[in-house]
Amino acid sequence: MIQYSTREAAKKLGLHLATLQRYMAEGKIPAPLVQKLGGGKFRVWTDEDIDRVRQILPKITNGRKTRYQKLRAKQKKKKK
Repeated sequence: MIQYSTREAAKKLGLHLATLQRYMAEGKIPAPLVQKLGGGKFRVWTDEDIDRVRQILPKITNGRKTRYQKLRAKQKKKKK
C-alpha cells in the first residue's frame, strides 16, 4: 500500500497545500487520521483517501465565485 504526505496528496489532487489544509480545517473534506512516525505526527494519505477527496472536490464551491453568482441571481429575479 502506497502512502503519501499531505503535500504529495495535494499535488496528486491538483491543489495547493494550503488549500487542502484549509478544506480539512473547515471540515469540507475528510482528513486521514494522524499517525506518529518517528518523533512527529503526520497525516498519511492512501490512494483510497485521495480518490474519496477527488469525488468530493467538484461539490466544493469557491466562496468568492459563489457569492457573485448569488448576487447575479438575485438581480435577475428583481428585474423580472
